[in-house]
Amino acid sequence: MTAERINPPELSPPAGFSHAVLASGSRVLFLAGQTALDGDGKVVGDTLPEQFERALANLLTALRAAGGTPADLARVTVYATDVAAYRAHARDLGRRWRELAGRDYPAMAVVEVVRLWDERAMVELDGFAVLP
Repeated sequence: MTAERINPPELSPPAGFSHAVLASGSRVLFLAGQTALDGDGKVVGDTLPEQFERALANLLTALRAAGGTPADLARVTVYATDVAAYRAHARDLGRRWRELAGRDYPAMAVVEVVRLWDERAMVELDGFAVLP
């Protein structure tokens, strides 16, 4: 995939996301929502940063299984049960993102939700990628 990150100077400078991603490739991969489930289907991690890291790792596992890399991510949506907590941990979450996925940020949104499928889950990530 080739991806052009577009961040117009008229918009607020992005931190941890891109305003737009122009992607070209031959395949689009839709990634289902991932929470902090382990291989046995149990939510792991007692803190939002721990759950975020596991949910992101799960999303990247699905991406890699389809032949993609983090740089192929065009869009990711983060669903959080507490956006105030997400904002409070933003630095740590950004560090964990960079460690697992690098600095080629997709277009992103964070949405607060009342709850997720598993009551212990604090965060879920889904998205799509454009693969070569």
